[in-house]
Amino acid sequence: MPEATPLRTGATMGALYLAALRSAPPQRLALVADEGNWRYGELLESCLRTAALLRERGLRHQDTIAFLMGNRAAALPALIAAQLLGLRSLSLHPMASEDDHAFVLADAGAATLVVDATRYAGRAEALRERVGLARVLPLEDGACGQGMQTASARFAPAALHVEGDAGDVTKLSYSGGTTGRSKGMLHTHRTPVTMVTQMLATYEWPQEVRYLVSTPISHASGALLLPTLLRGGTVYLAEKFSPTDFARRVREHRINFTFLVPTQIYGLLDDPAVQPADLASLELALYGASPIAPARLREALERFGPVFGQLYGQAEAPMTISYLRKSDHDLAHPERLASCGRPVIGNQVCLLDAGMREVGVGEVGELCVRSPLVMEGYLNRPEENAKVFAGDWLHTGDMARQDADGYLYIVDRAKDMIISGGFNVYPSEIENCLAQHPDVAMSAVIGVPHPKWGEAVTAIVVAKPGRTLASEEVVAWVLERKGAVNTPKAVVFAAELPLTALGKIDRKTLRASHWAGSERQVS
Repeated sequence: MPEATPLRTGATMGALYLAALRSAPPQRLALVADEGNWRYGELLESCLRTAALLRERGLRHQDTIAFLMGNRAAALPALIAAQLLGLRSLSLHPMASEDDHAFVLADAGAATLVVDATRYAGRAEALRERVGLARVLPLEDGACGQGMQTASARFAPAALHVEGDAGDVTKLSYSGGTTGRSKGMLHTHRTPVTMVTQMLATYEWPQEVRYLVSTPISHASGALLLPTLLRGGTVYLAEKFSPTDFARRVREHRINFTFLVPTQIYGLLDDPAVQPADLASLELALYGASPIAPARLREALERFGPVFGQLYGQAEAPMTISYLRKSDHDLAHPERLASCGRPVIGNQVCLLDAGMREVGVGEVGELCVRSPLVMEGYLNRPEENAKVFAGDWLHTGDMARQDADGYLYIVDRAKDMIISGGFNVYPSEIENCLAQHPDVAMSAVIGVPHPKWGEAVTAIVVAKPGRTLASEEVVAWVLERKGAVNTPKAVVFAAELPLTALGKIDRKTLRASHWAGSERQVS
């Protein structure tokens, strides 16, 4: 086998960002935010100045730089400059605890924290003392000192050579820690470059992209920034999501592209102030990060039109494992609304049983992946690497089936499966059933320890505004449609469900509260 040489080296994320910012006309609008607008030429100059500042502050190739910030305009030059310098980027969950932040920073060996001091100055100072950070760099002037935007202004926006090569680590991603301490995932440039290439080749992009960001750029929505810029599009940043604010921004800016999590789609459907005409400019609304109830997806298609595309991935192989195209959201084939699409070209996907044997069509197995999209491995966790890469496959932990046409259907996370009375119960199937009830807005199903059943199927239900439900009605609905094994033994009504920072249902919090408390037993 010949040794790798520069002759065949791949692209880096820094090189792609630089190409995107240089390719568009300098006067074209690149970024629109509440703090102001930036054109492509202005954004390029800011990135080059910020890179010079980071170098002056002592950051060198493959140092780890952490980010704690919201959807701020000043965040983009900092994120891009880190790529230009060949640094390892680490984005902290904006809503995680101080303990979680401290653990991640120490585990990753990060000595530098870039912070949105308008929001997180107190947390940054606490972490400086606790972890021994060498540098805390605020984006803007404020409580943490002179901001990067001010400090970088004295540098000339000189051309630079993008540092590093495709084999370098470009990003450290950390899991949510729902099954214990978070694990750091190492991504070389191969992973995000593959992801961006697959996005550009697979998604049905509008001709002139106007991309509204309404989830944290530190996570899934941030991955869509580079392909938007490579297409010469404009990024519109929203600090927070509310249905009415989202609808206003879409209407005013004629937004034609966005990314949503299912709970945001539910919010748009359930807010009477949001009208179909408000979202009429949308051409592609990607959704993902957690499963969507097919009944609610049907509502969205009927109300807002055939603009939805579903992406499926995970932190270990982000965003583009499979894709359900807009044309696949076909009400003439309602079964496909439960699918996460077909594997994206370039990926190998196989459903394996516990013995590492491929299951048959229609049978449930663990969804496993081979692709340039897959991470290098977990940081400092060789025993976890052995598990997740068993048999030279990435084991996603998602249980799925595949139909004869190649469409994948996620049954549930393996760790979320409930074993009740010796039977395997998949929460997502019950949640999808409850979503068909005309009075149910959202639900979450968990297993609660039970002396007879091992785990009792427990449904936490949120009613639609102005509607009321009885527990007996919920039980009867599921019993008729899913049978006794899947029928909840307990029903709890709630005004809302706890959500993670990314808008996913927080099952860890639900389990903690309901395992400690008592539920209304119905049978």
